[in-house]
Amino acid sequence: MDLKKRTALLSKTRGCVLGLLLGDALGGSGGTVPISGAVPATSAGQLVCFAIEGLIRFSVRGSHRGISSMPGVVWHAYHRWGALQGVKDIKRWRDREWPDGWLADLSILGHGRGTAPSIATVMRGGEMGTVKEPVGTSVDAYGLVLSLPVGVMSLLRPAMRGEFAADVAALTHGPEAIEAAHLAGAIVYQLTEEPEQEQDVEASRRRARSPASTVDIPAAVRTTLETCAEEAGGAAGQALEQALAAAASRPADPAELARLVPDDRAVSALAGGVYLACSLRDPHGIFEALLLAASVGQGGHLARVTGALLGTAYGADLLPANRIARLELAWVADTLARDLLAERLDSPSGGEYIDGPDPYWYRRYPGW
Repeated sequence: MDLKKRTALLSKTRGCVLGLLLGDALGGSGGTVPISGAVPATSAGQLVCFAIEGLIRFSVRGSHRGISSMPGVVWHAYHRWGALQGVKDIKRWRDREWPDGWLADLSILGHGRGTAPSIATVMRGGEMGTVKEPVGTSVDAYGLVLSLPVGVMSLLRPAMRGEFAADVAALTHGPEAIEAAHLAGAIVYQLTEEPEQEQDVEASRRRARSPASTVDIPAAVRTTLETCAEEAGGAAGQALEQALAAAASRPADPAELARLVPDDRAVSALAGGVYLACSLRDPHGIFEALLLAASVGQGGHLARVTGALLGTAYGADLLPANRIARLELAWVADTLARDLLAERLDSPSGGEYIDGPDPYWYRRYPGW
């Protein structure tokens, strides 16, 4: 991968994760930002960090063992969060030296920030769900939110598109939420794709001066609906069609947003996030869009989805740096985003028969 494309992909990966965490902080506070000090994450923000760590460890395991199950490794990651949080009656994966990995050394991730009941309930049951055989019944947006960064990872395996995201949601949630996650992951994939090279030099310069003109979020959503026809035929696909129509006719309208997001279902959060992302005309208005999302409530999931979509579309550099800097988990999230891309492109720990350039990588991300 050439340097220009790698730089763009890094910006979008960081934008997805940091935008999601910014939305998480705003959503958790209902849009009321403290005047000073760190802005805390919620349980959803903490779990996103562990889900990304799981994605990295899945890749490490594949490099060193030759075979790996992404859902199984992310499922293990949820248990590490649960152990740090003191969630009762969940499986301990080892009697000693567990939880492991560098996130387990961060005391901030053991601070109580909510219970994530739809996740904790399934963990207590001891059995992870799959797309074909879900064990969870929840239709809330936790599974959708945790699956959003998977869409960035899918760029390196295009055939998967939304499938990886659906696998993550299926660990804990029911069919409707899985369907929403599939479409969301595919949208993130489309927003991450490198646009075709501009042949006209002057047009290329105009594009560089105006980042907003390079992003066509409605087109990414339409492409997703076309390429994921089976999922698009359900409730989530219908909600996306409504969101596209509303953004074209009545963009950024609070009443229209409230109509699209009547509850905390994954389908509603996805529709509202797409509506706000498609409504945005100037990427310098990202923070205002997130405040509008946070004002709707519904557990803050709408703000998380909106932040991830806008961060992916426009990249980390167009997120408000002064707001990102105050996030409780800003450094953690940014490190994970960078490491996710480094793992997929460089395999810093090497493999079963090849030494990697980073001798500490496997200690930070044990392959299991």
